[in-house]
Amino acid sequence: MTSKIITTKTSAGYALIDSGEGDKLERFGVFTLARPDPQALWLKSFPAEVWQKAQGVFSPEPAQTKNEKGKVGISEKSSWKMKAGTPEKWQITLGDLQFWIKPSSFKHVGIFPEQVGNWDWLRDVIKNYKASPEVKSKIGSEKVSVLNLFGYTGGATLAAASAGAEVVHVDGSKTAITWARENAELSGLGGKPIRWILDDAVAFVKREVKRGNKYDGIIMDQPVFGRGPDGEVWKIEDDFLKLIDLCKQIMKPKPLFFLINGYAAGYSALAYENILKNLTKDWVGSIETGELTIEEEKTGRLLPAGIFGRWQAK
Repeated sequence: MTSKIITTKTSAGYALIDSGEGDKLERFGVFTLARPDPQALWLKSFPAEVWQKAQGVFSPEPAQTKNEKGKVGISEKSSWKMKAGTPEKWQITLGDLQFWIKPSSFKHVGIFPEQVGNWDWLRDVIKNYKASPEVKSKIGSEKVSVLNLFGYTGGATLAAASAGAEVVHVDGSKTAITWARENAELSGLGGKPIRWILDDAVAFVKREVKRGNKYDGIIMDQPVFGRGPDGEVWKIEDDFLKLIDLCKQIMKPKPLFFLINGYAAGYSALAYENILKNLTKDWVGSIETGELTIEEEKTGRLLPAGIFGRWQAK
């Protein structure tokens, strides 16, 4: 097992301009956005006038509310404030893939730039498998079948598909599924063998167990809290290990990879190491865990952006 730091660096499509004091300033293509980030505990490097040039700023606003009894209260209502002339959505290239950027609720924009290193890893694992008769003989499969749970707008799905995998993309949000399909078309991957499934992740995997379907690789990009399309509740502290166990049941006898990510849950990468050790104890391969980070364009300072754990067959 090795521990490492994966870093997304500046590219034409994306840059972390500055971070600090609970915020980050990013460039997506030609537009800059400022939004909160609780990991940025340090001081900002650039003066306020640089931040003020952002085309969009996400910030909480006090909002008046009423409960079921009509009592008035104050809550925090978050929203984007966009400068005139900034489009509702625009296209960027990240990790050799094409994405629509759409500033939306909960400060999201449609991509997690820190995942570029995982996309590169996925492509390498799948391409090396497809190019190596020796690896194929170990895995025992002609095609690479991948399940992407909590697939969001499709970054990992598109990376796997671009390397030649057949992908099942599952998400509980119809909006995310539509967005992911649009990104596939943008990236020239609309004709690839991708199944887009609107479903609760746990419910879907339970049905796959009953159907006897098996996968060479699974990607889990689970949130801390979420809801499925029919209101199913996902809580990482209650459901994560249950889903891991279900996923093991739908892996092929000689799997190729298993990838899990984590955001803002307070967990250590060591927790993922322990989970993967137990999950893969009957498989032959290696484990990597560590942090996902983004490098500031000018200073080289790293912004922590999550943790990961991944197993790869040998």
